[in-house]
Amino acid sequence: MTGRGASATRRNRLLDFNDDTDAALFTPVNDAVMGGLSWSRFEQAGPGIARFAGYVSLENFGGFASVRTPPRYWGTAEAVAFVLRVRSDGHTYRLTARTDDGFDSVQHQCRFDPPAGEWTEVRLPVAEFVATFRGRPLSGARRLDPGRVRALGFMISDRQAGSFELLLDWIAVDVG
Repeated sequence: MTGRGASATRRNRLLDFNDDTDAALFTPVNDAVMGGLSWSRFEQAGPGIARFAGYVSLENFGGFASVRTPPRYWGTAEAVAFVLRVRSDGHTYRLTARTDDGFDSVQHQCRFDPPAGEWTEVRLPVAEFVATFRGRPLSGARRLDPGRVRALGFMISDRQAGSFELLLDWIAVDVG
């Protein structure tokens, strides 16, 4: 029972990957936009599981692979955190959020380092997202306003060359 004045947090699922329509929302945006050779895909990996996988190449000034959804309404206005259930290969990943519909615009990112080989929940507080433009932090930029989130995505960068795979069970928000 919650006492008076205490805030209750509830979890709202955004995507659960129970069929391929959720996974099909994500399209690759890799370093090829700048001449790089990295590639990625986002696909249904099995019932209720999606896979973000590919290869990061540092050749031709490359070094990142990412996927993102098209702009849409996510219903995240009261979110205090994004929560993911994932199984990682040990790499560092980023959840990305865009607050406008432009292709090349400010994006907010939050890094996460899930343990390799085991299913785990990763909680990413909205306050920990960092505004970036083309991979560089923006000083003085506004904090992420969860009510304005239009697109979600995943990224691997930070000179992590080679193959990668991140499995996702679901994506949710904690609201409260």
